[in-house]
Order: sequence, then structure tokens, then C-alpha cells
Amino acid sequence: MKKQTLGLRTSRATSSYQYDYLVFIGRFQPFHLGHHKVVTTALTKAERVIVLIGSSAQPRCIRNPWTYSEREQFILSSFPEEVRNRLIIAPLLDDVYNEQNWLSRVQKTVHGITCQYHPKVGQKLSIGLCGHSKDHSSYYLSLFPQWTSVNVDAYESLSATPLREAYFLSGEISDQYPESVREQLTTFKESDAYQAIAAEWRFIQKYKQGWEAAPYEPVFVTVDALVVQSGHVLLVERKANPGKGLYALPGGFINPQEKLQDAVIRELREETRIKVPAPVLAGSIVKEQVFDDPHRSARGRTITHVFLIELKPDAKGLPVVKGSDDAKHAFWVPLGEVDPERMFEDHFHIINAMID
Repeated sequence: MKKQTLGLRTSRATSSYQYDYLVFIGRFQPFHLGHHKVVTTALTKAERVIVLIGSSAQPRCIRNPWTYSEREQFILSSFPEEVRNRLIIAPLLDDVYNEQNWLSRVQKTVHGITCQYHPKVGQKLSIGLCGHSKDHSSYYLSLFPQWTSVNVDAYESLSATPLREAYFLSGEISDQYPESVREQLTTFKESDAYQAIAAEWRFIQKYKQGWEAAPYEPVFVTVDALVVQSGHVLLVERKANPGKGLYALPGGFINPQEKLQDAVIRELREETRIKVPAPVLAGSIVKEQVFDDPHRSARGRTITHVFLIELKPDAKGLPVVKGSDDAKHAFWVPLGEVDPERMFEDHFHIINAMID
């Protein structure tokens, strides 16, 4: 969380503000004039505005191209110096498959911030949650009954998705961004990160063109292997887009005449050359779970079936693995050292969901 100058608090009884705090949650990929309107409105209603930046520990991808610190700078640079000390910006990690954990994380973050500014125990504060109820992605506005919901009217029906697509596919920098954000996006276009994300956008665009003639939007079925032994998890480094260079669970698409379990064993052995017989791998499956977040893959709606394979500890050490097929490398990582900013799609969240 960005440190702020605390200063002296004006009593709300003698203040013109309706709230002590208004909370605004978003991904801000990137921060556009619609977001700017919400924050501006909140600043007229609350003494301080807490902005929680979601997806704050994610690798760069077409849905989340900018880091937390970059998005923090987008926001701060869009407002004059005299109001920045009323903006409190903090990171918010996603928890795709455990909504209660995410809700608890939001509550604890807001509680920690308010305690920093109002350390008096038992002090009653007026807190609201502000945003624009544009579609299903804004459902969180109804998840916090302890806070008043403050809806802000839409600004020209702006959506970040088409703005991102135009930026990465044609280099267009829309006038729907604050001026300071446009300047930063101009600089970002010269970076290697921009080139990598633009290449992935082009890959996804070409990939989807292959399904344009289908009468219905396709739904893909994949399998992934979550192999653990002695507190380590088996990962691979992806060789190609999407997610080139990111770490992932071994897995892939099922063949038409294949059962799910047969598919996951095949993919696991093809990508890692793991030195464990197939019957032992199959016999070590302890759990199977479906992961179906609609946004989990940029390629389109992809539902994956994950098999948790728990191998018994071995005095000889971890099984030998070697990257092959679609995997550049295969390797073991201690569970406590899995880095969410290096993980492909939702694989970090899958690991958390399946390993309590």
C-alpha cells in the first residue's frame, strides 16, 4: 500500500463529506475516463477514497497487461497534487475459486487502512462502496452489506477491453484516457513488454479466426496435472503463445476418443517425461476438480479438469523430469515458492484451491 501523509482528521460532524471513506475496486487495465469519473465523484462525497487495484499479482497478459505499480501511477498521475493525499491505493490479490477468501481479503485491507487513519477503538466510521453497475463484472457492489453502495452513472459506456484491443493491435491511444495516462501509454509502446503482449494479441486473434465459421461459440475441454511430492509441485515453462515463458501445470487438450484420466496421464508424460510409470501415476490420483472461470483463458471458453496426483515421498528424491512437447522446461518447485506473477492463466489459483 502506498504510504500517505496522515495529517489531522477533520471531524465529519463539521465536514461537508457524506462518508469517511468510499471504496472503489477495479483492475484499471488501464485507467480510463470512466474510472476517473468514479474516483472524482467519490472525492466529492468522502473524506478519503480507497482504491483497491485487483489482479495485483499477475503476469503480463492480454487481459492484465500492466503491473500494480504501473496502474497505481496511472491513477495518481491523473489527479492534482492537492487531492492525492486523499487517495489511498492498495493492491488486491484475486482468488478466482474462493470468493469468501476474496471478500475477507477486501474487508481486512479496508479495516487495516481505516485503523491506520482512525486508530481509536470502537470509533464508528461511515464507509461506502462505489462503482458503476455496468454488467456481471460489477456484481461485487452487492457483496458487502455492511457498506452503503454508491452507484456512479456510466461515462459514455466505456469499457477497457476494446480500448486494450485497439492499443495492442493497432497502436491506437484513445482520447478516453486522462492525458497523463496517454503519455504513459505512449512511452509503454516502446517497451519489450508491449511487443510481447501485442504478439500474444495477434496470436489470439488468429486462433479465434479458425472458429469463426462455427455455428456456436466453441467451448474447449482440457486437462491439467497437479503433481505433488514432498511439498513440491511439478511445473513446466511454456514454449509458445499464449503465455510463452510462463510457468504452468502440465496439461493440454483431450483427444476425441480419450477419457479425461487417460488424457491427463498422456499429457503429463509427454510434457515432463516424468520417471514414474503410468499405472503408478494413475493410482496416485487423490482428487479431481473442474475449473470453469469464464475468463480463465484468452483463447475462449475453456473448461479444465484438474487431477491432483500425490506421489509418496522417496528417499531417492524427486522423480527426474525433462521438458518435452509443448514444454520448454519441466521442474519441481517448493509449494511455498510458487510465484503468482510467473504463473499461466489461473494455474496459481488452481493450486491454491486444490491444496488446502
